[in-house]
Amino acid sequence: MNEYPKPRDHIRWDDLAAFLAVARAGGLAAAAKDVTSSAPTLGRRMRELERAMGRELFVRRSHGYDLTDAGIELMRELEDVALNISRVTTKANDGQLPLIKVSAGTWTSLALTRQWRDITGDPADVRLRFMTSEAVLSIARREASIAIRNSRPTEHGLAGRKLARNEFAVFSVRDARESWIIHDVDTPSSHWARARAGQNVSLEVSHPRLALDLALEGAGQIVLPTFIGDRDARLERRSDAIPELSHDAWLVAHDDDRHLPEIRRVINRITRLRS
Repeated sequence: MNEYPKPRDHIRWDDLAAFLAVARAGGLAAAAKDVTSSAPTLGRRMRELERAMGRELFVRRSHGYDLTDAGIELMRELEDVALNISRVTTKANDGQLPLIKVSAGTWTSLALTRQWRDITGDPADVRLRFMTSEAVLSIARREASIAIRNSRPTEHGLAGRKLARNEFAVFSVRDARESWIIHDVDTPSSHWARARAGQNVSLEVSHPRLALDLALEGAGQIVLPTFIGDRDARLERRSDAIPELSHDAWLVAHDDDRHLPEIRRVINRITRLRS
């Protein structure tokens, strides 16, 4: 382990802000964009910060920068500072509504966007950014403010609230082809449909939303969550609920950020929609 000299009395705030960017991004390249610096320069600044603080903050690996215990402790302390700064700057941003980034999979995002007024308020008191992804975005690194996930959060610093249970079934329009429409996104429902379809596939698409559009045109049957399929009068169930695809939905937020008034409002509104 490297040995560092006695810490300096003065450490610049911009270096601490740069550290927070690297800690959140997990590496230099992504963080460099946030702090308007080159990755090599940012790397030198992080080494200088470690020398100034007299402790190792990162474990440098080929895939990126992992935090040491000291780095994790510093990140927690700086998150509180950054949160207070965010509160101040939000109040002074020319009246622009606070931005809340909501991450969810395709079908949950579709359901939420159809009820956007119930989430933003009417008149709106928040600005929403819907981020549709089947991958799990990092709330700890503030890639999302709120996420709807398929399981209870296990990462440190995250809080979860269980929502309604999601069920899935096979749907199609009346008189549709009995063949299947399948998509390539890596989800349990897509694997289930592909296994059941065998050779009886009429169309393949790259995204689940396209499969729904084709099903509504009578091109075949698809697997959908019942909160989508049952609410569309054009679709009919072709199966009972599929037990192996059922799961609880969880609303996830950062344990600190969830106390911010604007995030608390959105959490409460989504909870009412999904309960």
